[in-house]
Order: sequence, then structure tokens, then C-alpha cells
Amino acid sequence: MWSPVATERGAADRTLTLPDAIVDAHHHLWRLDGPLRYPWLQDAYDPAHFILGDYASLCRDFDVDEYRRAADGAPVVASVHVEAECARDDALAETRWLHEVAARSLLPSAVVAWVDLLADDAEERLAEQAAYPLVRGVRFKPRTSAVPGGMLDGAGTLDDLRWPRALERLASHGLSWDLRVPFWHLGEVAQRLADVPPVDVVLEHAGLPWDRSEAGLAAWRQGMEALAALPRVAVKLSEFGLRNVAWNEAENRRIIADALAIFGAGRCMFASNFPVAALRVSYPALVRTFAQALDTCGWSAAAQRAVWHDNAIRIYRIDSH
Repeated sequence: MWSPVATERGAADRTLTLPDAIVDAHHHLWRLDGPLRYPWLQDAYDPAHFILGDYASLCRDFDVDEYRRAADGAPVVASVHVEAECARDDALAETRWLHEVAARSLLPSAVVAWVDLLADDAEERLAEQAAYPLVRGVRFKPRTSAVPGGMLDGAGTLDDLRWPRALERLASHGLSWDLRVPFWHLGEVAQRLADVPPVDVVLEHAGLPWDRSEAGLAAWRQGMEALAALPRVAVKLSEFGLRNVAWNEAENRRIIADALAIFGAGRCMFASNFPVAALRVSYPALVRTFAQALDTCGWSAAAQRAVWHDNAIRIYRIDSH
């Protein structure tokens, strides 16, 4: 079995339970020498507004070969590509390119595309994306406040009255909503989703628990519990890095364990967010942290496999043959 670290050091050495098959439920690919444009990588470098700060090392090609090198032997058998914020008029071209990549490289296995769900032409754009066989969902980020308690209203916020119809339209195409909001909006999202037509939702990056104080983590857990009360919401456990702060394995292990306890074995997925997460952690170290957190749950091998593999296969409807 692949083993990034054979044992965890603690009061006594113990062997980690490592996966024999991983579905990476969230990563990105890009080539900067191709026809697609990535303004944030190519001509609008802006570390002041990037979640991890300085990201100069990301401004290079990251294709499937680079992804596999970063994974460093991890048993990734399938993956989900999430739109990489290319120029918005290239969104359909990104999906087309990803299908070409998948035909050559067998990854990615599913695609989360970008569509402005609130735009007047959303129905047409959704139909175009849904016509591609690997498209399983859409990521379209609500406008959010920059800090906890910040006041924000108007177009694109969670108060926008167009959201119920937008999510109903998304569900009618058989697509899920990849949701990315910081932890201080989780309770608000739960309230909004309780009042909209049924749609499958995948919360990204464990709800972005950026405030690691005890009060901040308590607020994060409260928001996560509100979302977990909605049976159609699942969560990707990814991107635990903090802006301008080194990777803290013990702290991140605790957060993963809390999220696992809140959502349970049937609605959590391992996800790397590579290459972005590589700004703070290597792929093997990320897997190790995740495996340590899973070990603390005392779950069966089947429950652990669900988190590493089975849930993403089911939620993103990946052909595992």
C-alpha cells in the first residue's frame, strides 16, 4: 500500500489506516500557453485578495502530469475538476478542454463548470454545459462580506431574490451546486436553502474556518451543524491553509475530525484543492493529516472508504469502471 508516512509519532507509534483508493473531489488544472485565459494567473496577479496571500508559484502550467507528480504516488483513481476561474467568456471552452484532457489522461472524471446562475441567459448557458457528459455541477459564488458581521446586500448576495429560481433551474438540469462561502455565512446559507426548491449542494473547503480562535471555531461549528441538518448538503474537506500562516497539522486534524463528526461518514469527501493547497502543504502530508483525523473517529473500514472514495463516486456520479 502507498504510504506517505508509515507511522504517526505520539505517545507510542501506531500504523495509520491509509487509503488504497482515493477520489480527489476538488482540484484544478490549467495551461497558460493555450487558448484559455486565466486573468488571475496571467495578467492580474493580486495576492492581497487571494485567500492564501502570495501565489506566484501557481503562475505556471498545472496539467494532469503535474497533478500526478504532486500526488507523489497517492492512489488517486478518479477526480473532480472544479472551474479554475478562467476568463468567464471561456467557461464553455474550459469544459471542452477538460473533456479533451480526460479522453487522453483518464482524469478528471467529473467536471464542476462555471455558469452565472443569476444571469438572464443562465438557462442557455446551463444547457450548453450540461450537454458535456462529465459535467456534474456548477460553481457560482455568491457575493460575500469580507469579514464576519460585515453588512452586504444587493445583487448576487444571499439575499438576492433570484436564488430560488436559479437553483431550481440548476436542479432541473440534474446538476448540483458547489458552494463556496466563508464560515460566517454558513448559517445564512442554511436558512436560504431551507426555503428553496430541492437541489443537491456540495459545500467547498469545509466552510472555510479561517478564524481559529475558540470563538471562531464555535461559530464555524454552529454554521456547519445548521447545514448538516439539510440532508441534501454534502461537504468537501479541503483547503485548511490560512493566509500567511504555516500548515498546522494538529489544528487541521482537529477541524477535519469535527467536520466528519458533524456531517457523518455518508456526506464527507476528501479533496485536495491542488495546486492551490500546495502553497501550504504537500499532497502526502495532506493525506497523512486526513488519515490521522479519520483514525480518531473510530469508524469502520467501509466508513473510511466512503470518505476517501465512495461518497465522491456517488455524489458526482462518477463511472468507476
